[in-house]
Amino acid sequence: MPADPTAAVPILRPTRAEISLSAVRKNLVKLKNTAAPARLLFVVKANAYGHGAAELARLAEREKLAWGFGVSSVEEGLALRAAGIAGPVLVLGSLYPFESFVEAINADLMVTIASLDAARQVIEAARKLGKEAICHIKLETGMGRIGARKPSVLKIYDELSASGAVSVAGLYTHLSSADTDPDYTGAQLSIFSETAGELEARGARGLVFHAANSAATLNFPVSRMELVRCGIAAYGLAGGFEPALSLKSKIVFIKNVREGAYISYNKSFRADRPMKIATIPAGYGDGYIRRFSNKADVLIGGKRCRVLGNVTMDMTMVDVSAVKDAAVGSEAVLLGRQGGEEVTAQELAGLADTITYEIVTLISARVPRVYVE
Repeated sequence: MPADPTAAVPILRPTRAEISLSAVRKNLVKLKNTAAPARLLFVVKANAYGHGAAELARLAEREKLAWGFGVSSVEEGLALRAAGIAGPVLVLGSLYPFESFVEAINADLMVTIASLDAARQVIEAARKLGKEAICHIKLETGMGRIGARKPSVLKIYDELSASGAVSVAGLYTHLSSADTDPDYTGAQLSIFSETAGELEARGARGLVFHAANSAATLNFPVSRMELVRCGIAAYGLAGGFEPALSLKSKIVFIKNVREGAYISYNKSFRADRPMKIATIPAGYGDGYIRRFSNKADVLIGGKRCRVLGNVTMDMTMVDVSAVKDAAVGSEAVLLGRQGGEEVTAQELAGLADTITYEIVTLISARVPRVYVE
């Protein structure tokens, strides 16, 4: 992997994402205990949902908190290998171009096969390298994303198992509504169970069957099977788990404005009284999105301070009129806890009409991740 050109750049701007290793550890232990005897695949795609894949995968592997790791692409898998991760890594996405199978096999990444074309390509790549490929077949049960339906899964299995070049290690599906629709989830699991039974009737042995994401792991014990794939709960963004990520910065400028003064682009806020306003060096370029304009609260001095005007690319203004000792250098918490107050990812997601996944994954690469115990 090429050297990181920013690696030697000192962290000077006060905006940072703090990730609690103890919270991630507690969450993974809770998931392992809930899922047992099923094994835990720790899903670290999208830079571990914004939390930093390399650092958290190293933690999990070092402390044996997970059996393996789930990523979305070969590139993410290669990044884990470059970070020293030696354990199982499953690429959950559909590989294209097919040449990427070569890179995956070379790096001992397990690949997802969701079509006959992909099956033939992975066989060709494995024979070309003279190295066995390991794959999991993806079954479509109702997600409507990637996956082969049952008749194709059976053909894929026959072709792969007869090739002598590929080991079929597992069969899996993705549950689309485990957090909202138990009937639909049950129907998906029925399709999966039927397909798994037909594979075993064809002589398939030792396959790892898996379907459960975080919501299913917690709510549908029957879905746990031999392996569960958990992401959002591991980061504390599911009920009963401890949030691991805080987005913090510091005030860099304070001004007093008169009644009638405008704040930010397009005169998007007008002061209805004299106010004290702080500027924080974080904006939508950092993943603190414009949908928070005039809606979100930032914690300063243990108090909720409303965002004023449009969030800009690099800066956000907030009302600190009620914070007596607010000053340049005072801590500002955009996501997380300060004193007795907390701004949660769920709260921000509600303001932006989105989901918690998007709130944390949008935190951009220019925000340094700082790991704390």
